[in-house]
Amino acid sequence: MNESAFNVPCGSIPAPLCQCSLLQTAPLAGKIKARPEDFLVEELPLYDLTGDGEHLHMGIQKIGIRHDELIDIVARHCGVSPRAIGYAGMKDKHAVAQQSLSIHLPGQPDPRPLEHPHVHILWTKRHQAKLRIGQLLGNRFAIRVRDIEPSCIPRIHRDLYRLSKSGVPNAFGAQRFGYRLNGHILGRLLVLQDWQGFLDELLGATGTPFPQWQQDRRDTFHKNEFRAAIAHWAQSDLAERAALKALSEGATAKAAVKAIKPQMRDFWICALQSAIFNSVLDQRLRANTFDRFIAGDLAFLHKGGAIFRVTQLMLDSEQEAATLQTRMNAFEISPSAPLAGPGVMWGEDAALPIELNAIAQFSLAQQHFLDPSFQPSGSRRPLRIALTHPQAESGVDEHGNFVRVAFDLPKGAYATNVLQELFGGAIAQDTTLS
Repeated sequence: MNESAFNVPCGSIPAPLCQCSLLQTAPLAGKIKARPEDFLVEELPLYDLTGDGEHLHMGIQKIGIRHDELIDIVARHCGVSPRAIGYAGMKDKHAVAQQSLSIHLPGQPDPRPLEHPHVHILWTKRHQAKLRIGQLLGNRFAIRVRDIEPSCIPRIHRDLYRLSKSGVPNAFGAQRFGYRLNGHILGRLLVLQDWQGFLDELLGATGTPFPQWQQDRRDTFHKNEFRAAIAHWAQSDLAERAALKALSEGATAKAAVKAIKPQMRDFWICALQSAIFNSVLDQRLRANTFDRFIAGDLAFLHKGGAIFRVTQLMLDSEQEAATLQTRMNAFEISPSAPLAGPGVMWGEDAALPIELNAIAQFSLAQQHFLDPSFQPSGSRRPLRIALTHPQAESGVDEHGNFVRVAFDLPKGAYATNVLQELFGGAIAQDTTLS
């Protein structure tokens, strides 16, 4: 495979967010996340705790801080490595979020009470096992939208009900792609092993737009003043500082990229996989096949995550087609799209060209994702997710009028997908660089 054929300017790589909506209603003006307490998210646990064991599970409420900051705060407080801390999922910075963490404390007493302005421990209980990624039932959201007319409540009620019946497009939201919405670009450069291009995108001033206040540090990078550039980045900018430190010590571009923690590099690969998934979802929404099967689809079983092939013969059989639709209506199964990687099952017949076209949108080919050493490994993700317990009401508080919407979503789903459908993209995406 001639990799030079895939060396295209980052500016020609499409945006990673889903561009289509299911409801296609007129946008509603409003504002979310005016303050953290306007966006509440509560993790729904998957299982009960036993009350004894080496792992201390705790309910955490965090306000306005990133996930990595939360882990560092709890690790320092408990006197453990961040690797000793387990979590089921990462929660939005611009929110009041309640979630569970586990801390491996074999033979050690529970830590003293934590005193922190943005992190509060709500409860603690022992258990035998570490909390792992994905070990949650879902999340409950309660979101206040500001600067919006309360008269829109009937429409929101109607649209929430429709989403509870049809499902919500299971797009990856802005959180998946970083504050510059360039995580997929960094992931693509990793896939291509374009080490210098990766560093230019991460640290330089020639790629994706960045906040104006970062101009000096990025200019310093281009002057090869790597040690001076380190001082401009905050302690929390772990990837930038790691790469610059390696460069300041004479490392090659490849070695500088490898100096970044593998978990961070995996995050960027996941962002690329997510952008490709969003492209498939966009195509299915445009073709009105978001919530129905086409030949060669892989049906995703929501309970357990198993998949099976949907053939043209099944769709041509009146009885089998009716059974598929009944299971679809009950949210037992849904069409799926790939998170591209080795081991993933690809679509066939009518489904495969859509998936290959999504990869081509990012100037890559299927072969880039077939290497057994490629990480993270591939999987399938349903094109839609169930929305349950929908609520909508208007109200007023000390900050003015608001519309409050509340709903439950399964794990891995984004509340912004629901907001995108209810209010339009401008209100749903919090992607400003200021």
